[in-house]
Order: sequence, then C-alpha cells, then structure tokens
Amino acid sequence: MTNHLPITPAWTCGGCDADWPCHTRRREMRAEYDEASVSLALYLAAQLVDAAQDLAHVRAGLLHHRFLGWIR
Repeated sequence: MTNHLPITPAWTCGGCDADWPCHTRRREMRAEYDEASVSLALYLAAQLVDAAQDLAHVRAGLLHHRFLGWIR
C-alpha cells in the first residue's frame, strides 16, 4: 500500500509533499495499470475533475499536463 496519496484540497502528496500525482505515485500507477492504460486515464481524468474544483486558481492546461500529460 502506498502512502503517496492525494491530500485535498491542496492536491499534494501525502508521502512526499510534492504536487500529486508525484513521480513516485506515477511510477506506482504505471505498474498497477500496466495492461490497462485506458483505466488509468479514466481514473486520472476523474481525479482531474475533482482537483479542478479545488484548484480553480491553477490554469486548466497545467492541471491537464499534471494529471494526464504524462500517460500514454
């Protein structure tokens, strides 16, 4: 079990205090969703929607890059 979970409403990582998803959590999610990239994208898109409400002051493009821009 990871401790790199999001702390809301700031959307920082509970494990390392970086912006969530942090590099460690991204690596963990790549492994967890190894053969299910669409599922990973859907999960992160749902997280993005929640984060956008809490982080209304952050540009949408930056949030998109942060939550979805790193997956393929």
